[in-house]
Amino acid sequence: MSQENTEKKRYYEPAPQDIDVENFKKVIQSRRSVRKFTEKQIPTEILDQCLDLALLAPNSSNLQPWTFYIVQNQAKKTQLIKACLNQLAAKTAAELIVCVARTDRIDEMSKRNISEFPFPEVPPIVQRYYKYIPYNYKTGYFNALGNFKKVAFKVARSMNKQLPVTAFTPADAKLWASKTTALACENLVLSLRAFGFDSCMMEGFDEPMLRQILDLNDQQYPVMVIGAGERAKDGVFLPQYRFDRDLFIQKI
Repeated sequence: MSQENTEKKRYYEPAPQDIDVENFKKVIQSRRSVRKFTEKQIPTEILDQCLDLALLAPNSSNLQPWTFYIVQNQAKKTQLIKACLNQLAAKTAAELIVCVARTDRIDEMSKRNISEFPFPEVPPIVQRYYKYIPYNYKTGYFNALGNFKKVAFKVARSMNKQLPVTAFTPADAKLWASKTTALACENLVLSLRAFGFDSCMMEGFDEPMLRQILDLNDQQYPVMVIGAGERAKDGVFLPQYRFDRDLFIQKI
């Protein structure tokens, strides 16, 4: 038997090389926080494509800890505009999308990674990984698991062991899910821009009121509300500017 036949088969996915960089730059550079939209609606098929692209965002262990609520019920939309402090970007948006980070579906998503694995056989190492990875993000009742991990990690680090970031408290788990959800939000607004529509990522909202509107549990965290639609002629209030790049980029 040849060496080629005995070698373990690997999956290869070549990276496309024909991407139009100038158009990609145009999408990023023309993305603005639009405060006023026209009355034009976003076609359903375009909105769906943008949401599908949002779901392709990178995320830890493919746990996908997010939900996007497309609020189209008029009564709920009226309430949501109020919860967004009656911002013009909310009042004029064709669509209001509430982006919620979740730590309540870690077990479910771990199991889905096994049941929906893209090959007929799930390697034992993958099965073991998804058996134990939920404990990296869970903290347990009264933070019992989080406190145990804190002590265990302290001992391991005293022995010069390198360990990954983990959740020691519910706040740590919330931060993990929120960071990941924010990546999906960026995918969403850039996708909207690529299709000729715009957005405003709003963090200014009444969270208790928003929670009530969507009936969120205490492990579901609203990250932002995205207003989306066609940019009005006077929809951008100020020119974009950034501070000197040396303030933010350090080569060491």
